[in-house]
Amino acid sequence: MATAVAAVFAKAKREIQHHLFSSDAVRPDQAVNFTPSSGAKARQLSKMLSQGIVKKEGADRYWIDVVAYDSDINRRHSLVRTALLTLCAVLAIAVLVLALRA
Repeated sequence: MATAVAAVFAKAKREIQHHLFSSDAVRPDQAVNFTPSSGAKARQLSKMLSQGIVKKEGADRYWIDVVAYDSDINRRHSLVRTALLTLCAVLAIAVLVLALRA
């Protein structure tokens, strides 16, 4: 169930990003109208606003801050890279311990 919920929120985030990028809303003067069509999109939009990735320009007009967007992607990639390297280290130690026991 949690995986399905995460998938719904990830899809909502992608759809918001797609709407803003496809409308070329990357500067305040290019802000476009956007009204969330679901609760998931509303929550993701709120989260993206609080993170500074999406900016509000007037009533229901939004644009995406490309610099903040890139920083968020780099931050997430760094977290994933750290998690994978940690997992690899743990697995290597486990294999080493098992090999030494044999």
